[in-house]
Order: sequence, then C-alpha cells, then structure tokens
Amino acid sequence: MDMKPLNIGGLTPSLPLVQGGMGVGVSLGGLAKAVAEQGGIGTISGVQMGFREPDFAQNPLAANLRAMAKEVAIAKEVAIAKENPNNIIAMNFMVAMRNYDVYVKEAVALGVDIIVSGAGLPLQLPALVAGSQTRIVPIISSARAANILLKSWRKHQRMPDAMVLEGPLAGGHLGFKLQEAMDGTYLSLEENLRQVKEVIAPFEAEFGVNIPIIAGGGLHTRADVERILSLGADGVQLGTRFITTEECDAHPNFKNAFIQAKEEDIRIIKSPVGLPARAIENEFLRRAYSQGIPVEHCFGCMAKCNPKEIPFCISRYLVDVVQGQEGLVFTGANGYRLDKISTVKDVVDELFG
Repeated sequence: MDMKPLNIGGLTPSLPLVQGGMGVGVSLGGLAKAVAEQGGIGTISGVQMGFREPDFAQNPLAANLRAMAKEVAIAKEVAIAKENPNNIIAMNFMVAMRNYDVYVKEAVALGVDIIVSGAGLPLQLPALVAGSQTRIVPIISSARAANILLKSWRKHQRMPDAMVLEGPLAGGHLGFKLQEAMDGTYLSLEENLRQVKEVIAPFEAEFGVNIPIIAGGGLHTRADVERILSLGADGVQLGTRFITTEECDAHPNFKNAFIQAKEEDIRIIKSPVGLPARAIENEFLRRAYSQGIPVEHCFGCMAKCNPKEIPFCISRYLVDVVQGQEGLVFTGANGYRLDKISTVKDVVDELFG
C-alpha cells in the first residue's frame, strides 16, 4: 500500500491509523497501548471511565478523573519499538458530557498527546488547551459542520491539527439526522470527504497550515482503507474492527455479542441523549424501546438529560454491558462481520500488511 505520512501537528505515527474511541470502557488504556505499539494512534474513551471505581455512583466526577490518570499511565507505560518512537495516545471526549471542560483540562495536564472531540461541535476546545502542546482534533460529519467549526476557531487564531470525518456507517452516536440514518438518505463518506476538502482549503491557505482529514465509519478491510486514502483522506479511523481483539478492554461477553450478531441485528435507534445511534439488537434493546426501563439512579453524565423523559439510563446499560451483563451494544455498520477473537497485530497486519 502506498501511504503518505500522517502528520498531526508534528506527531507522525508509523501508520496513518487512528483507533476510534469507544465508550463506555471498550477502548481504555489496554487497547490504546496495543494500537500504539503497532504504529497507530491509540485512543482512550473519556466517557464514564471511572465505572470500576468504588465511589462511581456517588461521585462520578472524582471517580472518572482518578480512572483517567490510571488509564493514561497504562497506555503510556510501554516501551515502544524504534520504528514507532512516539507512542501517540489520544483521548476522546463528547462535547455533550457534563464537566467536559474539566475532563479536557485534566487530560492535558496528564500529557495526553491528542484530544479528539465530537458529539457536538467543540467550539471552545482551542481555549481549553491554550498554552499546551496538546493537539486538537474535532470530529465532524459534514462540510457544513466543518465550515461552522473553522469559522469559530478562527476567532481563537487556531486551526485543528487534524479533523476526523465520521461517515454514516460509523458506530455509536451519529452526526446525522435520525430519519436520514434510518432511510439511508445521507451523503456517503466518499462524497462528504470531497466536500470537506473543498471547505477547508481556504482556511488552510489563510493560516498557512495543512489540516489532515482522517476518515472513518464503515471501514473494515484493506480495500476499504486503500480506497479512502486514494480519494484524498490523510488517514483512517477504525473502532469496531478492534472490538474482538484480545487487547480490547471489554468483557468477553461483549465481544461475543459481535461474533454472534447477524447483519439484520444491526439497527438505528434514537439514543437517550437525543442523537441517532447504531447498535446491535438484543433482548435489552427490545425491552427498553417497547416498554422503557425506569431510571433508578442518575450518574450525571450528560449536560442535558431529564431522567424522567428517557427510555433508559444510557450510562448504566453501557457500563453493565462492557462488564459482561445485558445492556446497550454500540456497533459500526459492519459489526456483524466480526467472526473471531484475534489480536491488534492481526488486525493491523490485515489492514496494512
């Protein structure tokens, strides 16, 4: 495969690969470290990462901050081979999270290399990392979103070090309208890539920078990676592809849900946070959306959430499922194609050779 280097603000991984952040608890320090060892950029999900801490239910903020330090240390502790001296570790934060600014500032203080941020436009992210060496990479889903974000960041005299363009086949929360996602009336990743590159060109010229585009959503095979890179993407983001690896931080039951899934089990839902999302149909999901599951305890995860108006508590059932119980299983569109447990090295070798 003919690959040009991916340069994110001077950070140059051996491979133009970003492992997508997957929460709750699916991509923590273990998976991020393993991907970095293979030459990519490992990403720790910053969503409710303190679920294993004893005081998580009573004080989720303190538990999450404590867990963040532990997971960053795990991801950074490994001695990286000479061919990948950077050991690049990113953290992914949802703009819609409660205490978003607190988490971002703590990640900067811990020396995280890159902040990746979506589920809303991270318009204030430049101010939160000001004065640091932390690179910032917003997630966008359209040329319109890219234009709004870049105009806003112009006020900070700062452009993104890269942008992640997530297409409609991505897993978890999606940056598309619910009806578009359900009807398939969205723009493809390829068309979105073309439009986004046109939008960012004037900003690149104005600031004298290059803004790499990392494309993701539905990429599963080497041919997918080669195709999107040939169309002008500077790198690729894959998340679901790494779930059925030994190094993935989720419980074996969670991984087996993918191995057992069929194509018809992948469905679009309206998440309790109000966004369309892609998940694997299971008994929990059928029960939650047919009759609802009352919220017994609020974990305060989202800035805007009324427990009385949602079908179930998303924090509880993302935490439960990643620990091997029943719950909400987010997936990319190709999650049903995962048919065995492998290793991160196996996946990277298959994708890049």
